[in-house]
Amino acid sequence: MKRNHKEANIERRLGMRHLLQLCLLAVVMVLVLAGCTQDAKVAADSNPFGNYTLVSVDGKKVPCSVQHEGHMLAVKSGAFSINSDGTCGSKVAFSGPAGGEASREVKATYTRLGSSLTMRWEGAGTTTGTVEGDTFTMNNEGMIFAYRK
Repeated sequence: MKRNHKEANIERRLGMRHLLQLCLLAVVMVLVLAGCTQDAKVAADSNPFGNYTLVSVDGKKVPCSVQHEGHMLAVKSGAFSINSDGTCGSKVAFSGPAGGEASREVKATYTRLGSSLTMRWEGAGTTTGTVEGDTFTMNNEGMIFAYRK
């Protein structure tokens, strides 16, 4: 029995239509599943803004002694503030090898992506930090500073 050319065309179109529907369904499922994954560790309503107190440097509880650029420094205290206007600042009190108290205060602007902050310091370079709950941790020239609200 001969098939009508028109019937063959209709069957081919229906087959193609079903294939396109299956592909579209697969794409929609991938998008739905991607939307269901949890993004960052930080909740959408977390608030990193505020004042933090320095609690440790390189895992040593403050006050402590640390080596920096070949010199031993006694870190006495420190503070870090994260402001809602995209600025932040740090102040650390320390004493050097010759004794005598000193402090260093610096300011920066930051960008935030999830729990991560990238800080661009005035007159200096860039550092990164992470906010998790009430703890802010920053890697500054290879030294790890941990602050708590």
